[in-house]
Amino acid sequence: MADFRSVSQILFGFLPEQTVDLRGQVWKVKDWVYFTRNDIDDASIRRAIIRQASAWEVSGNDGGFIANLRKNYPIKVVTLDEDNGVQVESFPSRTWVCRSCFRIHKQPQAPCPCGTSIGTSNLYFVGFHNLCGAIREPYIPSCEEHKQVRVRFPGTATASEIIFDCPVCNIVLRKGFGNVECECKQGYLKFLPHRAASVYTPHNVVIVNPPDKEKIKVLSEAGGPPRALSWVLNGMIEENIDQVKSSSESLRRTLQSQGLPEEIIDKMLEAAGNDSSVMPVSNLTLNKEHQEEAEAQAVILALATLESRIQIKNLIDSTALGSQYADIYRKAYVASLEKAKLKSVELIDKFPILTAQFGYTRGGHKPGEDKLTPFKTKGSKGYTVYSDLAQTEALYIQLDPIEVISWLKKIGYDVSVGVDEQSSRENILKAIADNESPTEDNTLLENLHKLVHSYAHRFVRIASVFSGIDRNGLSELLVPYHLGFFIYGAAKGDFVLGGLQAVFETELHHLLDAVVFEDHRCAMDPACSDSGGACMGCLHLGEPSCRHFNMNLSRSALFGRSGYLR
Repeated sequence: MADFRSVSQILFGFLPEQTVDLRGQVWKVKDWVYFTRNDIDDASIRRAIIRQASAWEVSGNDGGFIANLRKNYPIKVVTLDEDNGVQVESFPSRTWVCRSCFRIHKQPQAPCPCGTSIGTSNLYFVGFHNLCGAIREPYIPSCEEHKQVRVRFPGTATASEIIFDCPVCNIVLRKGFGNVECECKQGYLKFLPHRAASVYTPHNVVIVNPPDKEKIKVLSEAGGPPRALSWVLNGMIEENIDQVKSSSESLRRTLQSQGLPEEIIDKMLEAAGNDSSVMPVSNLTLNKEHQEEAEAQAVILALATLESRIQIKNLIDSTALGSQYADIYRKAYVASLEKAKLKSVELIDKFPILTAQFGYTRGGHKPGEDKLTPFKTKGSKGYTVYSDLAQTEALYIQLDPIEVISWLKKIGYDVSVGVDEQSSRENILKAIADNESPTEDNTLLENLHKLVHSYAHRFVRIASVFSGIDRNGLSELLVPYHLGFFIYGAAKGDFVLGGLQAVFETELHHLLDAVVFEDHRCAMDPACSDSGGACMGCLHLGEPSCRHFNMNLSRSALFGRSGYLR
């Protein structure tokens, strides 16, 4: 059987062990017929998966997955072969339902006692277990005398209300699917329609990954993550990290690659210490977890801007005085940035984004709560990651660090403004590392993430109107350690290339004013405000536009009594 879906639909909806609807029948995906993409940076995707899946490691529900990644178990990153597609198998395979009389049969395309052919419609309920990730067909008993069974649906999707009876004698054989213990002996199966979100929740990472490994090499030669962090903390003044002056760290790596002894390298670096052309990396030191995360998010910014970066100053420089947009760029854009309490908005018209699915859970969305089942590579001890690499356009929006510090003070955190922008950014990072007590309901980082996340969602909802792009055609990528977020065109949606660029070049001031001044109430108030201040009526986005499952959002972070945009 052949059917057709877009690559993006397959990436999110046709993954191994996921059940799907095809031509009126339920199927289960066996695997992709794939080819391997060789230009994905292994270290970057390994690091991203470890960060994303850390909650399951903490709860002990990862089955050793993260530990194995740290042991450098191989990761095979694959993308869809559009000529071969996806292999599927019928599931459930022994419960076929006659569309005329609703008798259940063990074989499809067989004659039914009612006089019609039962066709290929199988029962759409499945059993699953959240603690082991198993999925099972329901067992349906038949009448002992007549060897037949019929299903009667109550008009709801509640499995416990479904009635199985004999179509001949009308004796009720079972109500619901019964209490079926899972084979893992850790509990009982839960029965739901196969497309319910809790039956299968894929988990993915999104990383900025240039398709050319030479671009990644540029970052390594510039000093790697420590140099990227220094560049970001210094305000990303240079066009990209390739233009940053050599750092002491990058010189050390170059000399080491030439096989020089460490004592010689130390002397050479000491001699170069007074050279103004050699810039040291930032002396900011945090604990290991926060240092690595700050550097990782800085690497995202460095890789994203390697090939393209258009700033408002570029628009100003390219526009002659007296031209149509001269005053708009020089006055209106700058004033709107200030009102929106943003440091910058930039256009990246060659945004290399990799979306990669590394596993799934059954039971719920909350990270760490249910067992994470990674995709294993057949015939080896490694793991497979199902991916799609695209080059699209994006806007990078960065909040003003001085305004962020002011907001943090308003909500009760003691963060001091630095003598300059760099020291202010460093103070925020130090405060993130210092405010991580497990006894606090909300750490500083959680509040900062809520602010950046809520700002990103409001920006997406309004930007979709100005750009003419369907809201589901835009996605977010957050870098909260550096007070920013990317809004990029998602291949899964009806995204029009050039839509974000047009807004950036002509209507950015109107968009930012709308973010600040348009109605920020919700049609669902007061219920929405009472339950956290975020719902489909105000801030929620469709999945997978939001990879955080619409969690940690609140309008009060933006417009509340102590809101950032108050």
